[in-house]
Amino acid sequence: MSLLWRDALPPPARARGPRQGVSVDAVVRAGIAIADREGYERVSIRTVAAELGLRPMSLYTYVPGKDALIMLMVDAVAAEDAPIDPARPVRERMAAIAHGVRAELLAHPWLLEVPPWRQVLGPGRIRRFERQLAALDGTGLDDLEMDRVIAVLSEFATGNARMAVAAARSAREMSDAQWWEMHGPLLAQVMPESDYPLSSRVGAAAGQTYEAPGDPDGAFDYGLARLLDGIENHSR
Repeated sequence: MSLLWRDALPPPARARGPRQGVSVDAVVRAGIAIADREGYERVSIRTVAAELGLRPMSLYTYVPGKDALIMLMVDAVAAEDAPIDPARPVRERMAAIAHGVRAELLAHPWLLEVPPWRQVLGPGRIRRFERQLAALDGTGLDDLEMDRVIAVLSEFATGNARMAVAAARSAREMSDAQWWEMHGPLLAQVMPESDYPLSSRVGAAAGQTYEAPGDPDGAFDYGLARLLDGIENHSR
């Protein structure tokens, strides 16, 4: 926790020994770069040390281990969130909360692999929460409702981002056209329209529109609009 809030605390007394060649911030940036480039599982004390040209053991003078490093990385990414303009209409401010969460996850998919419960209480995440609350303050929601609106919008955006990331990864491995070319004839044989009339009708309409098994972007826009409708109706 003291590492997270290092800029708000008095600097620690310098330990004896050689002066550190990099900063904690540089270590965190290196971890994020590896995670963005190679994935969450590739982040380790060894790989981050190599990224910085350091010996693995020397990295422990900056962070106590991988768990602490991941915690610092999560908070550093949260600190990059842009503020929400308080002059925008209330609906746009609420939408911006969900769009911000989703954009962060699409830019840094490895965040989806970080355990979400008891999330990091660092300055980046706390400042983001403050900005999200400011976007809702004065809208007629009480304090608990503001907290729950942020949670609902964030969880919806996270679930959709998870599907969007999975779709992008699958498309890199095999295009949707190739998948249907491989499996379509068998599915047509085992799933006759007479047995699955609704699935056939809706599936054909969706497939023609999406040209894919699903449409994460369109589902996000549709679902967010319905969520905001419900929140607005409740707060009137």
